[in-house]
Amino acid sequence: MQTRVWVNPRQPQTLYIAQLLMYFQGGFSLVFAMLGARSLGIYTLTIAVGKVMAAFGIANERRWGYRLGVVVAVMPLALLLLLAVADTPRWLWADAIGLLFDIALVALLLHPMSRDYQRHWPKRQPG
Repeated sequence: MQTRVWVNPRQPQTLYIAQLLMYFQGGFSLVFAMLGARSLGIYTLTIAVGKVMAAFGIANERRWGYRLGVVVAVMPLALLLLLAVADTPRWLWADAIGLLFDIALVALLLHPMSRDYQRHWPKRQPG
């Protein structure tokens, strides 16, 4: 019988912290959007759900989870960079703390310890 977990503390600390950070970022984005604090566009919804799914996939040592995590971690930074180039650099400082957490998430996922660990996951797993 295979068990699924929400977090996996047996993984390297970089992946474990990345899981927690993705759950928090995705969850808070959804909660704030439901409360009306942010406009809930399809982009915000996609990123929030993607972060939660990626964290669950990483916790269960799925390659798709790691790949999805990297994509949804880089997307907000890419959009912010495009906005900063297109308009003014004020976009970079609009949410400075959020920017730091986005950078930290990308750094955690692309850290050599995380990349080496996920390379040993089987390509296909049953279930």
